[in-house]
Amino acid sequence: MAANILIIDDEETIRLSLRGILEDEGFSVVEAESGEQGLELLGTDIPDMVFLDIWLPGMDGLEALGIISRDYEGLPVIMISGHGTIETAVKALKKGAFDFIEKPLSLEKVVVSARNGLEFSRLRQENQALKTRISSEQPITLTGESKPIADLKEVIGRVAPTESWVLITGENGTGKEIVARSIHNQSGRADRPLVAVNCAAIPEELIESELFGHEKGAFTGAEKAQEGKFELADGSTLFLDEIGDMSLKTQAKILRILQEQAFEHVGGRKTIKVDVRVIAATNKDLAREIEAGNFREDLYYRLKVFPLELPPLRDRAGDIPLLIADFMDTLVRQHGFKPIAFAPEALDVLTQYRWPGNVRELKNFVERMFIMFAGDTVTADRLPPEFKPAPRAPEPEAPTAQASPMDDLISQGPADLKQARADFEARFLEAKLREFDGNISQLAKAIGLERSSLYRKLKAYNIQTD
Repeated sequence: MAANILIIDDEETIRLSLRGILEDEGFSVVEAESGEQGLELLGTDIPDMVFLDIWLPGMDGLEALGIISRDYEGLPVIMISGHGTIETAVKALKKGAFDFIEKPLSLEKVVVSARNGLEFSRLRQENQALKTRISSEQPITLTGESKPIADLKEVIGRVAPTESWVLITGENGTGKEIVARSIHNQSGRADRPLVAVNCAAIPEELIESELFGHEKGAFTGAEKAQEGKFELADGSTLFLDEIGDMSLKTQAKILRILQEQAFEHVGGRKTIKVDVRVIAATNKDLAREIEAGNFREDLYYRLKVFPLELPPLRDRAGDIPLLIADFMDTLVRQHGFKPIAFAPEALDVLTQYRWPGNVRELKNFVERMFIMFAGDTVTADRLPPEFKPAPRAPEPEAPTAQASPMDDLISQGPADLKQARADFEARFLEAKLREFDGNISQLAKAIGLERSSLYRKLKAYNIQTD
């Protein structure tokens, strides 16, 4: 997307000269002949840079500069003057101007100042994004050596350098944003910051403005124009987290924009074209959401160019000690906590726990242990109650004349261990389904499975769920 530059100067010949120079360099140019008109244009469509004359009728350039610096922080402004002094130049720079050039305008000076100003603005945005990423303590690498994680890293390495869109699915807390950032950081767009949007955290009435930007006065409270996430992600990657929580109305607009890579601000008419790679993520079973009428099928297939399903932590329990070590290192480094240690028997208990909250739950648990046992060793008896195995009930006397279901499997089932496990699982699920009167939600909760995973198992074993 070509940079947009606003020229504010009361001399038509200067505006024409600047326009010619800048358009020859591929920039898009808008003109204003007074400070008041320039500020009005800023309120409807924020440019990437401003060339501002110091001597203007009415509001002078320094006054306009003060307002721009206050209301549009980070917008580079280059001051121009036909009879400037060192004192005036210093005053302009103190008020926030990026550069100061004198008339008659030098083509080379204009081009160099414009490019430097735009590069400075880009670096400033990247620096801000980096600070935000660091402050959120969000790691951008996957920790683990288990087969599921090794396979995942290999797949990421294959898809990241391409321009393919990716749909990441998995339970809450499995690290979908980490995977999205890992893909971005290994892509050809890594020199620009990834732009992330949590679709579930933005109110329905504001999500369009958040994604597409808005013009001044587009709705109550829109006191000035604002860029949307699609614009900010131009030339980079847009991460749409919790895409399954987006309303059908917004889904329809997203689909059109994803297909055309073009949109308008809320309340605007100007078409803005962008080049954005999209990575979407959800913890929902979108196929079931489509059946329920909650998600558009065409949007699903538009996003699902390359699907990635993340394993839950219980399926890679061998990575738990490595993850704990990583979290401990981070807490010691960032917060100055005294190091703690986990006894081997405590680690055994933790690797057998199901971790319904996945890696996020593990991270919170480690921080909790640091608070409770800083500088000490966490033994199995010090673990919170939810991690301790429930006491075993007294074993009933074994029946003498009746064989157990397991006996049946051993005596009647196949010798293959994998098939024997499958037979046992099928019988177990059938019995539990009857126990809960066919209620899938209650059964999933009771046995610690996601509904989507449970449905797949029931379907695989041809167990009726009516």
